[in-house]
Amino acid sequence: MYFDLGRPPAYSTAKGAMFSGDSIELLAKLPDNSISLVMTSPPFALLRKKEYGNQDQHEYVDWLTEFAKLVFKKLKPDGSFVLDLGGAYQKGAPTRSLYNFRVLIKFCDEVGFYLAEEFYWHNPSKLPSPIEWVNKRKIRAKDSVNTVWWFSKTEWPKSDVTQVLTEYSDRMKKLLKAPDEFYSPAKRPSGHDISTSFGKDNGEAIPSNLLQIPNSESNGAYLSGCKTLGIKGHPARFPAKLPEFFIKMLTDPGDLVVDIFGGSNTTGSVAEALDRRWLSFDLDINYVAASVLRFMGSNHESDIKQVYEDILNKKTINLDSLNFSEKTLTKKTRKTKILSDAASVL
Repeated sequence: MYFDLGRPPAYSTAKGAMFSGDSIELLAKLPDNSISLVMTSPPFALLRKKEYGNQDQHEYVDWLTEFAKLVFKKLKPDGSFVLDLGGAYQKGAPTRSLYNFRVLIKFCDEVGFYLAEEFYWHNPSKLPSPIEWVNKRKIRAKDSVNTVWWFSKTEWPKSDVTQVLTEYSDRMKKLLKAPDEFYSPAKRPSGHDISTSFGKDNGEAIPSNLLQIPNSESNGAYLSGCKTLGIKGHPARFPAKLPEFFIKMLTDPGDLVVDIFGGSNTTGSVAEALDRRWLSFDLDINYVAASVLRFMGSNHESDIKQVYEDILNKKTINLDSLNFSEKTLTKKTRKTKILSDAASVL
């Protein structure tokens, strides 16, 4: 399926494309009811301005709602919108902002979304912050959990939790080996009826809505490529396992996944690896150009620089048809050429 977004992509593969431009304008070009999942992490409503851009807290909810209204139209009836939002403090005081909860209420009450489920992403590797309240005055705990809202257009969105099962805990493994030593079948005071099937080994466990994923990548293709180019990586990347969880649970191979605040294009690269079609948008051409590094593997330094510079110069790169040195090619980049007048693709 091909969509005309009114401009060529910065780069593309057989499965998807990354665009530099305003997400509102690009989303508007997509057909209604065409997207299975929008997975994104927008700039947060932080007190200090960040280099990747963020709105003041009092403006933030209305600003983000404009995107949500368009996302609602473009999602399939059984589609989902997953939004990762970090917390923030009020200006000058050790009290929390409610902006992420106001986003939740507004999206449901005014846009028409349902809250399918709330998730919480715990990043155990996050550094202590904010400095004033945690490091200096020591009156608050480290802020290491993001809210992740899973919105849906209907009460029954597409979902299959069996695609994201997790390893049993050590205690559960012991229970499965000798269930009689750990519990006896009975109805508990809570109302749960614990039967003999509780001790059945199903191979893996149902995940919880607390996602413990460290954000500590230090030597992947993206950061290695940034080092090669002498540029800074995007300062607000989420780890690949976060979009991977939701892409696996909420979509099937061939479905369309979109990230409206693409940044370093983690979502697109994960969707590519999971055989989903994808689109990613970001306003900053520098971040867009650097995000191609996720798809280039360990190619020669000269090849990496050439592709990066071509994107900055607004040439469209088809990654499935480039010609790099055979010694350094990955399967994804076995054949490549530069397309300066390509139509938008998917």
